[in-house]
Amino acid sequence: MTGPYPSFTTAASQPPGPIHAVLGPTNTGKTHYALTRMMAHQSGIIGFPLRLLARENYERLVKLKGERHVALLTGEEKIIPPGARWFSCTVEAMPLDRKVDFVGIDEIQLAADPDRGHIFTDRLLHARGKGETLFLGAETIRGLLRQLVPGITIETRARLSQLTNIGPVNLTRLPPRSAIVAFSATEVYAIAEAIRQKRGGCAIIMGRLSPRTRNAQVALYQNRDVDYLVATDAIGMGLNMDVDHVALASLHKFDGQNSRALTPQEVAQITGRAGRGMRDGTFGTTASCPPMSQELIKAVEDHHFEAIKAIYWRQTNLDYSSPEKLFHSLMSKPPRPGLITGRTAADLDVLSGLMQMEDIRDVARGHKATELLWEVCQIPDFRKLGDGSHTRLCARLFLDLLKHRRIPPAWMEGQLRGLDRLDGDMDTLMHRLSGVRVCAYVAARTGWMHQSRQWQERCRAVEDRLSDTLHERLKERFVNKRATALLRRPEAGAASDALYAVTPQNRIIVEGHEIGQIVGFTMQIDTPTDNREGELLLRAGKRALRQAMPARIRHFLKQDASQLTLNDDRQIHWEGGAIATLTRGDDLFHPLIQLLPGEFQDNHQSRQVQTHLQALITERINGILAPFLRLVEQLQDTPTLRGLYYRLREDGGTTPTLPEDRSLSPADKKRLYRSGVRIGVRQIYYPLLFRPASLPMMVLLHNIWHGRHQKTPNAARICLPVADYPTPPPGWEETGPVHTRLDRLDALLSTLRPHGRQPNRSFIAPDTLASSLGIKTALLPALLKSLSIPHHAPQPLTADQYGPASPLIILGRANRKGTKPIKHTRQNRKTNPPRKEQKNTRKLADSPFAALQKWSSGKS
Repeated sequence: MTGPYPSFTTAASQPPGPIHAVLGPTNTGKTHYALTRMMAHQSGIIGFPLRLLARENYERLVKLKGERHVALLTGEEKIIPPGARWFSCTVEAMPLDRKVDFVGIDEIQLAADPDRGHIFTDRLLHARGKGETLFLGAETIRGLLRQLVPGITIETRARLSQLTNIGPVNLTRLPPRSAIVAFSATEVYAIAEAIRQKRGGCAIIMGRLSPRTRNAQVALYQNRDVDYLVATDAIGMGLNMDVDHVALASLHKFDGQNSRALTPQEVAQITGRAGRGMRDGTFGTTASCPPMSQELIKAVEDHHFEAIKAIYWRQTNLDYSSPEKLFHSLMSKPPRPGLITGRTAADLDVLSGLMQMEDIRDVARGHKATELLWEVCQIPDFRKLGDGSHTRLCARLFLDLLKHRRIPPAWMEGQLRGLDRLDGDMDTLMHRLSGVRVCAYVAARTGWMHQSRQWQERCRAVEDRLSDTLHERLKERFVNKRATALLRRPEAGAASDALYAVTPQNRIIVEGHEIGQIVGFTMQIDTPTDNREGELLLRAGKRALRQAMPARIRHFLKQDASQLTLNDDRQIHWEGGAIATLTRGDDLFHPLIQLLPGEFQDNHQSRQVQTHLQALITERINGILAPFLRLVEQLQDTPTLRGLYYRLREDGGTTPTLPEDRSLSPADKKRLYRSGVRIGVRQIYYPLLFRPASLPMMVLLHNIWHGRHQKTPNAARICLPVADYPTPPPGWEETGPVHTRLDRLDALLSTLRPHGRQPNRSFIAPDTLASSLGIKTALLPALLKSLSIPHHAPQPLTADQYGPASPLIILGRANRKGTKPIKHTRQNRKTNPPRKEQKNTRKLADSPFAALQKWSSGKS
């Protein structure tokens, strides 16, 4: 084998145990079965195709067997406790010099990969466990397994769930828990940005990410902080995630040399990530990718693929006598059918480059130097700059190791110091991470550095810092934190675990983010940070109210009428928000309730609110207008008075005075007066309805009944301008240019109309008349004219006149000219004849008037 460990050879005294293979598509439980089989033995080694998978399964084993019994071996990490019995490794780093009871290889079909296939082929041919050897992979390698591994037993497992194609789906319509797969960083970034704008955010998985960053991004998705994952085909290698749908953004990929179409097996490997356990999954295409062909869809759904005809092989029995012979041995032809030579690997390219360097050729002589040279050539080129820098790095390290037998700490210190920087964009951070991974690989090599464990920890610390920073940059770039927190979806059939709350100020809080507030029973969303976020916030707010609305309705049902506010706009407000509108009912004092649109979940909730609200409004009206509404109880026993009350009620608190109203008996009039009803010259009214405490309610009820929008006047005002109030408010009557309050109108009529003791006498209107009515003096004549009160308008002095101007004069009955006599409404009224003047004939002898009379008569 290649790498730091010698090739595995089975001892003749102890032949290897049985060799098995478990084949099948994704989601068949193969990995779980392999781990279970390994733990059933006293010791074991299992190899995975990715460092991330090795780490993931290492942590699973630690939980089951304890940290001191489990080891982790990858190119960059080496954790080997003294009592380690079970090893989780990458395939390249498997310590096959250890004799263990169990050996397992995952994704064995990767032996057909042009770049790494020879490593898997080597493990297939040489890695054996004392008690059991197990290969996991796709059904396509079945024929070659039987051909290359005599005596192998093969078990085929069916997929636990069904995989179904749903065709092309637009990015904006992808279902939640979807993974979108692209094949270049540029495409991944573009799709991720579109998902952020349309759906709140996504996690990113790319091969260039460090394992820690990939783990953090996977956790971001697994924890349901985001509902979408944008990835390269790296997710096809056994990453276990809760993906319901896989959408391919392309059906072609660049394989390092050419752009080629994906094979059906590759499509199945990627799309097979959809569904987990017994849950079915779906797949399709998205973005600009054309639909899949029917042949491809059928192959993926039925898991029928063309069998692998050959796997890649490279010589592992190498000749280290010189670099040239080493190179020649690496270029050996495959020894048997079914094995082919793969693409020139990166380590072979580095060896070829080093052999051309004169200083390397001068010192690379002999078995030991050549073997060291080959080990240095196998340092992975994580950076992939393509500028020869990796070859120069390997030359520097080879010379240091050959000369000093150790890599100088100053070199490692300088490398890490330059890489341990958190500034720069995402690509810069990923480039630094690649450099740190090279340093970690060097530090993990046995014997290459003094205090290698400390340097491994130092590399791990730098990698962790860069990884965490990169993860945060990815979140900042591709995750709208507020939107994704609000849109977090629970698993199917599970209750939502999102934290919803409504503050005492009615602010809606979801997962610690304020998104708006509840106003009445509706939701007001805060201004979104961008134009596309509004829809997301609205949807999240509605989900929040599904939790909060029942409690809010229960809170409302405990409220009394004092908690409601009625405005002139006919709307009912509660806790600062409009919840309903008052509409015309069966009579003026019983308006109906019409709920405004709200976030009610069903009709039952809205009916509860409407019923309670109707009761509160009725209670509010009855409370404010209680004296008037209870009049019916006081006047019920007298039909005439009861009828008059119903007229008052139908007309809204005032009703015209009819002739028969003036003919009521004195007892009925007195009873009405004590009840608060006033029979005026023009109107019968109930003054208490128009006092400050009840006037706003009366104006509102009249507005609703008559379909108008009139503001509530000041109850203390006597006259209101017609310009401000086109129709008289309840409690006022139109009197020419103004509306006059009914109680003051009656007082005015009783004072100014010629019904007094001296009907024929005219008099000057009081100077305070206009101010007592709250109007301008110039309006008095028009007001008196509307009331049919005879008067003489004031006349200003002309230029040749002197003295005071002619005042406003109220004319007596005899002074009227051209006025019609007042018609009395009572037909049976008797007119008493005028009394004759009777002279007082009584003379007082001592009266001075008597003496004056005698004197005047004598003189005459």
